[in-house]
Amino acid sequence: MRNKILGELYKNKENYISGEMLAKNLGISRTAVWKHINILKKEGYIIETTPGKGYRLLETEDKLLPGEIEILLGDNTIGKQVVYFESINSTNSYAKKEIGQLEDGTIVLAEKQTLGRGRRGKGWVSPKGTGIWVSLILKPDIPPREGIKMTQIAAAAVCESIRKLTGLNALIKWPNDIIINGKKVCGILTEMAGELNEISYIIIGIGINVNMDNFPDEIKEKATSLFIESGNKIDRRYLLIDILRNFETLYNDYIENLNLGRVLSIVKNYSAVLGKNIRVIQGKTEKKGKAIDINDEGLLLVELEDGSSESVMSGEVSIRGEEGYI
Repeated sequence: MRNKILGELYKNKENYISGEMLAKNLGISRTAVWKHINILKKEGYIIETTPGKGYRLLETEDKLLPGEIEILLGDNTIGKQVVYFESINSTNSYAKKEIGQLEDGTIVLAEKQTLGRGRRGKGWVSPKGTGIWVSLILKPDIPPREGIKMTQIAAAAVCESIRKLTGLNALIKWPNDIIINGKKVCGILTEMAGELNEISYIIIGIGINVNMDNFPDEIKEKATSLFIESGNKIDRRYLLIDILRNFETLYNDYIENLNLGRVLSIVKNYSAVLGKNIRVIQGKTEKKGKAIDINDEGLLLVELEDGSSESVMSGEVSIRGEEGYI
């Protein structure tokens, strides 16, 4: 009911709507309206109450409030349900633990993570109110081998949205990082479970450094934020909304055709590695070569120093430039 009240307030944003009209439109009492309005205020919504006029929703602070996200997303399937936390250890960890209770398309969203996770067990700094820490729950009816492609769909969606909303030259460091000026601004962690012929679930964790103005010494040489790079504070709500809409468009296109064509055009166009000399690191083994292409399956094609070629799968290797992080 609170989301319905919020929806009515959004329809009349910056204008008053009476308690009587809200009660009539929603089929509840004016007392119930008043109680729900007070709860919305406690959740962080700025609602002005004026006797004789009613209620008016004012612009909220830069908080990722679940009701607002759901309303702004409209009929988007990804994000139709938002599980929200002020603070949590990890959105991906929560999603894995509660996966049986979470519907396809649900997102788990937090203002802060205390144990944010990156690939290969690395931590991810996730301070309160400065980034986007979100996990997408997917339960598609596709062969398990197709699941690894979700990372590149997410990377394409995030990269396009950052470029669109900030004007920054965001690039994709295959397969799961977004970088700006050679520093990481976003990491994507995809986790999947299933059986031989069936996917049980896919969880895509996305961490974006949005409005941080500094980083711990141990990562400040390779991490950056949209604020640091642009000099402007970014509204996290609209960035998140745009990413989820982009992701849904690319995801649905892929599910319908099982073809990465549209995604790969974005990934290649904004690639940080294609045409570069790179090192492919796998465990204790390191190979040097040149990134020459990304094939139809989303695998990175590398021309090695000995003239042979190798296809590199997502999740198997770490890509580094000849000179430091790219």
